[in-house]
Amino acid sequence: MSRLYYDNAYLREFSAMVLEQTTHEGLPAVVLSDSAFYPTSGGQPNDLGTLNGVAVLDVVTAGDTEPVLHITGQPLGADSVQGVIDWGRRFDHMQHHTGQHILTRAFINAVEAPTVSFHLSENSVTIDLDRADVTPVEVDAAEDLANHIIAENRPVRAWFPSPDELAALQLRKISDKVTGAVRVIDIGGFDVTACGGTHVAHTGEVGLIKVIRLDSTKGKTRVEFRCGQRALEDYRAKNTLLHNLMAQLTTGVEQIPDVIEKMREENKALNRILRATQEELMGYQAERLWQAASNQASGEMVIVSWISESLTPRDLQQLANQLVAHPQTVALLGIYGDAGHLLLARSAELELDMVPLLKQGLSSLGSQKGGGRPNLAQGGGVPVTESQLQAVLTSIEGAIRGA
Repeated sequence: MSRLYYDNAYLREFSAMVLEQTTHEGLPAVVLSDSAFYPTSGGQPNDLGTLNGVAVLDVVTAGDTEPVLHITGQPLGADSVQGVIDWGRRFDHMQHHTGQHILTRAFINAVEAPTVSFHLSENSVTIDLDRADVTPVEVDAAEDLANHIIAENRPVRAWFPSPDELAALQLRKISDKVTGAVRVIDIGGFDVTACGGTHVAHTGEVGLIKVIRLDSTKGKTRVEFRCGQRALEDYRAKNTLLHNLMAQLTTGVEQIPDVIEKMREENKALNRILRATQEELMGYQAERLWQAASNQASGEMVIVSWISESLTPRDLQQLANQLVAHPQTVALLGIYGDAGHLLLARSAELELDMVPLLKQGLSSLGSQKGGGRPNLAQGGGVPVTESQLQAVLTSIEGAIRGA
């Protein structure tokens, strides 16, 4: 089969004969005499498009010497086809694959950081550098060099050199998996490497390379970048976001960091005031609950049983601490809702162990997430209704009084 994209990555339509009609993972598929559809390989996704108007869902192959399978939305039922490539997707891949070659060489030349892997998808384009300590300053240097090469509009050559010519080339890399003829991409003398992907004819068509994110992981640096139309769309979205932020903050772009820092300091101060107010309210609530429970206590022990829908586990612990500051007091507290919570606490002089009581209560609620110490135990994390939680606390109170 002739892979037409090797000779002309700009070919958008082609005619071919159907050599075989088969299936792939339960879907209809065909092998053609010629194809301009690029199959997934080398970090580059497959092309999409149509054959005789039928959608091509995927294009796969087991290797350069293996047939290319075109998986279609329905059986073709024809001996010949007219293929049409999704040009927007194809050109996006051409821009980014060429841009990857340029950026990879730029990182080598500028900061001695070779690329060990490349990934291209609809949502992300990344290279992994064989260094974990790449700095933003080094990224800027590589990015500047890459865009300089783009601006020079250097020619991009793709060809299959003879064995003697191949031996004389200073290739950046060649995969061990390559068998037979080797296809080489020369970015105007800047980068020469073996590659079977689709590329633009001149570096200027890449438009722009912009690095948008760095992540260090497992001794490497992952560089996420955008080229061409994707770079423009990324800039457009961020520029819109910036202008919306300027309008909401009623300030200029240069003042945004200062305004945000001021807001952060104000927010910290407000949070301190809020926490102090909450602690004061919890104190009043604890005292009210304890007084009500102590008035009903039949013995020396005071058991406070109370549930809420609006408090957080942190609020509950704060309330419990206030309650068990009283002598001879047990606090049985809970939160009902989508993430139910149960907290049991007791005064220091009591000998009750709250952990087994908690386990008993959580088991009734269908949860095993919880634990603690003899004086305070808590857990939950499952949906609980008000009546379910009240029944559990009533059962635990009964067990305490029975003991």
